[in-house]
Amino acid sequence: MTNQLLLVERRDSVISVVLNDPKRRNALSPEIFEELSDILEVTEHDLSIAAVVLSGAEGFFSAGGDLKQLAANRVLPPEIRMERIAKLNGMIKCLQGAPVPVIAAIEGGAAGAGMSLALACDMVVASRQAKFSAAYVKAGLTPDGGMTGSLAGTVSRQTLFELCAVGAPLSSERMQAIGVVNRVVEEGEAVEAALSLAAQFHNVPRRALARIKRLSHSAYSQPFSEQLELEGSLMVESQGDEEAAEGIAAFLEKRPANFNLLRQSR
Repeated sequence: MTNQLLLVERRDSVISVVLNDPKRRNALSPEIFEELSDILEVTEHDLSIAAVVLSGAEGFFSAGGDLKQLAANRVLPPEIRMERIAKLNGMIKCLQGAPVPVIAAIEGGAAGAGMSLALACDMVVASRQAKFSAAYVKAGLTPDGGMTGSLAGTVSRQTLFELCAVGAPLSSERMQAIGVVNRVVEEGEAVEAALSLAAQFHNVPRRALARIKRLSHSAYSQPFSEQLELEGSLMVESQGDEEAAEGIAAFLEKRPANFNLLRQSR
């Protein structure tokens, strides 16, 4: 299906979502927040979806918020501005809460809220030429979209401060070195590399993967003892799941597990 701001395509078990506003370098808007949230919510009910790949049209991921719109927002009452931020936050929560992996494919650059959007994804594939910039400070603004929370789970406080307080563009190689980018590929190859990575989730235990995603987020936000308890409770759930029955049987019978069959039967 196609609309003005997002291009959505089904590729086997992978959903490809393209930010489609190249004239504004795929700037983000409340409409995009709502539409992307709706797409991600579909993954909760459609068990045939194994992963989502998020990219930007015409060789650029996203420049983040539209500064002209942000300038117009200045005259709005604080409660109205907060309502718009709430839509952004809702989209970020949908990204984190989706039961399937969401992979960002970065060409060109990801700046401001565009970088926040990329960081909220479960994995990031970036072309060697792409640049990342937490550029809020250059416009007299502070980060949003979960940027500081996402970075805090990966980098030191000093690096987080440098990224946000200086706002200088950083290379994909630097972002990989500090643990933010998973794969660096040649220019023009980020989307296909991300789709190839997403295809690896085609035959995986979906509910186990959703639990792993939940653990990967909570590990950075709660004490070790609470994480230990959560691991235990999710392991108990997993042991009683039909996915575990299939996975363990396949291992003992020395055959490939067929988790897709379980998804099709539900």
